[in-house]
Amino acid sequence: MLFDAHGIKKFIVVCGYTDLRLGIDGLAQIIKGNYHLDPFEEYTLFLFCGRRGDRIKALLWEGTGFLLLYKRFENGSLSWPRNPNEVAGISKHEFRLLLQGLNPIRPKVRSLTPQAML
Repeated sequence: MLFDAHGIKKFIVVCGYTDLRLGIDGLAQIIKGNYHLDPFEEYTLFLFCGRRGDRIKALLWEGTGFLLLYKRFENGSLSWPRNPNEVAGISKHEFRLLLQGLNPIRPKVRSLTPQAML
């Protein structure tokens, strides 16, 4: 369900580490207080990641109430953008990359050394 993101028009990544013990009110306060964004903006999915990188929370206002989503990756972790002073808008395609464990905002590309190619 989360991977398809049907009906969602904006994806906002809250960069840095978020205490995932926070619930709806705490996450909405981060959105409003730290980044001066409106957590009540319809069709906007706000994404948060904890320190370990293997869990994310998402907050979505549905018009009549909030939907809080939580995902734990069983194998591996996310490459999450870690600048705590930023939020970043991403596309639906970038959102799918993120859920696959890739960092669509600042992807890390490892160059191969000549020995590694042998």
